[in-house]
Amino acid sequence: MDIDINKDWKKNITLFLASQTISLFGSMLVQYAITWYITLKTKSGTMMTISIICGFLPTFFISPFAGVWADRYNRKILIMVSDSLIALATFILAVLFFMGYDSIWLIFIVLIIRAFGSGVQIPAINALIPKLVPDDKLTKINAVNSSIQSLVLLLSPMLSGALLTMASIEAIFFIDVVTAAIAVLLLLLFLHVPFQARSVEKQSMTYFEDMREGIKYINSHSFVKALFIFCAIYYVLITPLSFLTPLQVTRSFGDDVWRLTAVEVAYSVGMMAGGIIMTSWGGFQNKIHTMALSNFIIAICTFGLGAVPVFWIYLFLMALIGLVTPMFNTPFIVWLQQKVEQNFLGRVFGVLNMILSSTMPLSMIVYGPVADYIKIEWLLIGSGFSMLILNFFMIDSKVLIEAGKPVSGE
Repeated sequence: MDIDINKDWKKNITLFLASQTISLFGSMLVQYAITWYITLKTKSGTMMTISIICGFLPTFFISPFAGVWADRYNRKILIMVSDSLIALATFILAVLFFMGYDSIWLIFIVLIIRAFGSGVQIPAINALIPKLVPDDKLTKINAVNSSIQSLVLLLSPMLSGALLTMASIEAIFFIDVVTAAIAVLLLLLFLHVPFQARSVEKQSMTYFEDMREGIKYINSHSFVKALFIFCAIYYVLITPLSFLTPLQVTRSFGDDVWRLTAVEVAYSVGMMAGGIIMTSWGGFQNKIHTMALSNFIIAICTFGLGAVPVFWIYLFLMALIGLVTPMFNTPFIVWLQQKVEQNFLGRVFGVLNMILSSTMPLSMIVYGPVADYIKIEWLLIGSGFSMLILNFFMIDSKVLIEAGKPVSGE
């Protein structure tokens, strides 16, 4: 891969991660506030499904273009513009709430706009990191980033829950606006990114030709295609764990905000510890083995979340899921960053974002309404068992086993 890493890479990646951490903190405060606002106000699986569709499906439609943009244009500028768009939408929502227009449907509209912004931002971020970091440091940096994000996820629900009991939801919206502004200014004034060759070249292909080239690249690399197929199935199976557990806690253990906060804190503490483990350990030599171990433990714990009647055991299982999540996400992202050519990296991550943003909300079209008639515990037991079956197919894939072997320098 042709990567121009300058001698100031440590300074640049520190500035970049700092800006993204600040931005993420504000976004997570809003995300938790919105989720709990809808959960506590409606207690409806259908309304949760609508919010998830609004928060994810627009990303599916923008991702093909976002992947092309991330390969064509300055990735730092794309991140700044998308952050600004998200902040503007949140600011307008805060003003409307202050004026008394506090309809849940307004939240859904803003979730759509925020999803468009995230859809542009995510491929650009994942494609930019390899331009800032030496190849042999990618696992460590991604693991460090995972730990930082986990710390934010640990603090955000506690602070968001505390703020919801002391202040209005629109006050939390304004915090997101301020953090986004700080993040954008950090990137604008201090981060110097190596030039991306295609960003200064005259483009000879149309957007759709660029998209087709990206799809052709994925189809011609069997490990990428196989990895994406497995991930699509995995995301379908993990949807109840990701989106229905707050509703399950509310129905089965009580609708206290502290319970919802405790679940998020348990998961975040586990994830932060998992990120630290991955920073020092790095995973097995073969990345698919690390991912398979993570999937196996998550499957067992998901099954357990549907079976345990005691809230403290429920929290322990959630913490364990958090612990092993970086063992799936980190090798997966690094795998793509190391193996995919730099000129195609944005489009590959764009397609991955399409998979993420479509499989889970489309799955919720089924899971959400079903959760109003069938106990969520049964959905978790079923999905946990199915993940175990998927795991056997993953570790039996010769294509993934071969591609998962370490690259030189690791």
